[in-house]
This record gives sequence, C-alpha cells and structure tokens, in this order.
Amino acid sequence: MNPVIGKCPICNDDLSVTRLHCRNCDTTLEGQFALGRLYQLAPEQLQFVEIFIRSEGKINRVEQELGMSYPAVRARLTEVINAMGYEVGEPEKGPISEETRREILAELNTGNLSAEEALQLLRGND
Repeated sequence: MNPVIGKCPICNDDLSVTRLHCRNCDTTLEGQFALGRLYQLAPEQLQFVEIFIRSEGKINRVEQELGMSYPAVRARLTEVINAMGYEVGEPEKGPISEETRREILAELNTGNLSAEEALQLLRGND
C-alpha cells in the first residue's frame, strides 16, 4: 500500500481527500476531508518527526541518531513546527549562574527584594 501524500506533486498545493473506502464492509464515503497537519510535512520532515518521537523528544538522542549538532537539530525542529503552521515559542532560559543566585539571595537578605520576587528570579522568571 502506498503512503498518503499531502502536497500536490505538480503545484505543491495542499491535497484534500474526497473519497474514503472500507475494505471490510465495502462502505464508501465521499466529500471533503482534511488530511491533518502532519501531511503538510515534506517526507524528510516527517522522518525527522518519527525520529524525534522515537527518541521521546530528547534532543541529545536525536543528535546521536542523525549525527547532527544540537543547533542543527533545533533548526530542523523549528522548521517542522513552522511547516505545521505553528509559531515557535521563545527559547527556554537556562539555569541561572551561581553568581547570580548569590546576588539574588544577598538582595533578599538585605530586604531589597521580597521573598516572592527572589523566588521568581531564582526560577528564571524576569
């Protein structure tokens, strides 16, 4: 059985399904049916998604399987997200440095920050 494609091989526009058939009971449905967001992906993007899912979303495992660097995997992931019609969120903030943590705690100790403000800063929320 051939895989379903989501883009027209001639003009690259989105394809729609117009007929569905059940081989078991021979029922046929006709109409306009959407394929879904995954069918908007190119074959290599779909392969990346399969690897990403098989790797449980762990980028380091995707890096190993594809032999790519972290930035290259992130770029591919961003490409797939955009191709599916979603916007890429802001990059996650890394943990704060030990020096910054000490400065925040010192400000808390002197009363320049409230406990709530210090907690938000320690969590990386500006």
